[in-house]
Amino acid sequence: MSSNKETVGKTLGFVFVVCLVCAALVSVSAIGLKPLQQANKLLDKQTKILEASGLLEKAGSDIVGTYTKFVEAKMIDLKTGAIIKGDTDSFDERSDSRDASKSTKPENDMAGLSRRADRAVIYLVKNDQDQLDTIVLPIVGSGLWDLMYGFVGLAPDLNTVRSVVYSDLKETPGLGAEVLNPKWKALWPGKKIYNDQGEPAIQLVKGGAKQGDVHGVDALSGATLTSNGVTSTLRFWLGSEGYGPFVANFKNGGLD
Repeated sequence: MSSNKETVGKTLGFVFVVCLVCAALVSVSAIGLKPLQQANKLLDKQTKILEASGLLEKAGSDIVGTYTKFVEAKMIDLKTGAIIKGDTDSFDERSDSRDASKSTKPENDMAGLSRRADRAVIYLVKNDQDQLDTIVLPIVGSGLWDLMYGFVGLAPDLNTVRSVVYSDLKETPGLGAEVLNPKWKALWPGKKIYNDQGEPAIQLVKGGAKQGDVHGVDALSGATLTSNGVTSTLRFWLGSEGYGPFVANFKNGGLD
């Protein structure tokens, strides 16, 4: 009997030691890989910004060099639309939106955010002549299964769409995930965000946008909820509770 107890005790002790060692190895690995994970995350973001500004093909394999040369990141206060100080590389919208002291509950939460971060980072993209060519704005809003994160690239009039680029999707392949389809993304250039009254009017149209509809883009076939989510997301972020104050400031005096 005593021998059995000793065997069981030794077995349990061995299992405990193995678990302890494994936990330590996982912890050390996680800490060691964190800088690499952060670098990859930043590289992915820079890639999407270059795509939204039409520079991805030009960049080739030199994503960082092209980004550094042509893109300038600025942090803004969404309530006032003013440029503020902040670390644009380390800013995490997701973290801020979960912090009640750094976020706001929208009055009209059409994008399904629950809370919207009080700050945002925008990206000013210049051309070879050092002239402002595109302004890239991050967007986030509900899809069918989860929040969808992306970027909208706008011409300097902050009305004409250059591109809409999504990432971090959990949408259904072949349906909502068609926001990644190059053919659908090719429908966006030249579309207008605002109507003559200055209100966000961009929308995805079920059955296809009519010819000459400057605000309409073909909806995603079989993905009504995702299409509605894209429309609501863009209208929210280009409206008064999103980038609206920044758009007004920019049009009144640029970045001065």
